[in-house]
Amino acid sequence: MTQTSIAEAIQSAHREIMRDDDRVILLGEDVEAGGVFRITNGLRDEFGPQRVFDTPLSEAGFTGAAIGAAIGGMRPIVEIQFVDFILPALNQLISEAAKMRYRSLGAWTVPLVVRTPYGGGVHGGLYHSQSMEALFAHVPGLKVVMPATPADAKALLHSAVQDPDPVIFLEHKRSYRLIREEIPDPLPPVAIGQAALRRDGQDVAIIATGLALHHGLAAAEQLQAENIDCLVLDLRTVLPLDKPAILSAARRTGKVLIVHEDHLTGGIGGEVAAIIAAEAFEHLDAPIQRLAGPDIPAMGYHPALEQAFLPNPDTIAQAARRLAAY
Repeated sequence: MTQTSIAEAIQSAHREIMRDDDRVILLGEDVEAGGVFRITNGLRDEFGPQRVFDTPLSEAGFTGAAIGAAIGGMRPIVEIQFVDFILPALNQLISEAAKMRYRSLGAWTVPLVVRTPYGGGVHGGLYHSQSMEALFAHVPGLKVVMPATPADAKALLHSAVQDPDPVIFLEHKRSYRLIREEIPDPLPPVAIGQAALRRDGQDVAIIATGLALHHGLAAAEQLQAENIDCLVLDLRTVLPLDKPAILSAARRTGKVLIVHEDHLTGGIGGEVAAIIAAEAFEHLDAPIQRLAGPDIPAMGYHPALEQAFLPNPDTIAQAARRLAAY
């Protein structure tokens, strides 16, 4: 097996999905030419302009069209160039797609996938660096997926396209070509809503998403040399959350550090902490801690400002070290 990047894994998943199911279409801005990150490169040549096509620069318009296509029996994959640009489509996603099954008493479903890159680390500045998972995780009727590895990105895209409900598929842009691994063939399926234990441990649980997961694993390696044994849990999906996995991590270690790149206030870490506080409080040996992006309007463009915003292995190790000392 060869090492595969997240970008290559997602592209491969598109090919497999579209070969297997002619109801799957791909639309968005510049997808015919491969998209900003070249994820869709070559797909139009293989599947033709009826299944892979560019749209006008109107996220509300083409997301609404995709919702209609999904209701009509298609399985659209929408690519939005950056999650920062998804805001014009919120009415379509929150007021229409997320509520369609409920308002129709189950008669209509919206098997729609919205793929979009998020996060910092590529000097994108204010309008190309945001994380918005908490915004969508607040909306019943949506599912929100955040794969952190190539194998999970591929398997979860398969699961997302097969799902009868709308899925927001968030891809950390810094991870696209940074994270590589061997992908087994056949690829084991990954269910939406299932976390993954990436590292077992008994002293501190690090619960993370996206690129922060890999920083958490690096921090755990640092701390092992100090005889601090860290468990690392990859949420993979933030709506629905894997409550049993979260509670198991908290009960096993008694000390929990939740790490994500989104802003601290209102971030998904607060929901994870609430689950633990409500259902595993008696197992805790220290206050639940969160490490996240600061509550400032946006991530700066300058590398120093960008790095000051982002969690990294050293800041995670420092926070876990303080927890271990309780």
